[in-house]
Amino acid sequence: MPVERSRRLESYNLADYDRLPQCTNRRRLAAGIATIGPAIAEPIGRRANDRLPFPPSTPVGNIVLKLHQESSGALNTITSYGDGYVAINLERHEGSIIVMPEGAVIEWPVSSFEALAPEHFEALVAAAPEVVIFGSGSRLRFPHPRLTAQLAKHRIGVETMDFGAACRTYNILMSEGRRVAAALLIEA
Repeated sequence: MPVERSRRLESYNLADYDRLPQCTNRRRLAAGIATIGPAIAEPIGRRANDRLPFPPSTPVGNIVLKLHQESSGALNTITSYGDGYVAINLERHEGSIIVMPEGAVIEWPVSSFEALAPEHFEALVAAAPEVVIFGSGSRLRFPHPRLTAQLAKHRIGVETMDFGAACRTYNILMSEGRRVAAALLIEA
């Protein structure tokens, strides 16, 4: 049986890319990236691919260049948001909601930031997410720690953001396979 090796994933600042010893084919990649720009300006097809320094999907060192769109399948994805609404999988919601990657979208009975009570956050404990992203409305406002005390007691993290940042962060964490819940406050 083949033995699987675990890879250590590291992230690097792209500004330091040229100085990293781990990037072995950086000159070849840099030359390829410089010539991709004009190729993209033309219609995609055989002529555009002929300009690339290497064919599409060809390994360059230990990197494979292949672009594709990732589909989230049946997961609850925030597809749009704006003043007074959020759309989950293209379904528009105009009241405060709790959304998790799987399961139904739950109406959250909160109409304003001032109306928040500990019971509103305690409803999230049963779902047992790793982290709760709290979208505090159009501007960033932090809830009092007593409101989120039950979440802290169960070792569930709470991150507070404005509404737009909460929607974007939820989608990123959801696409990474994290157990995340978004409590999105939509004020009337």
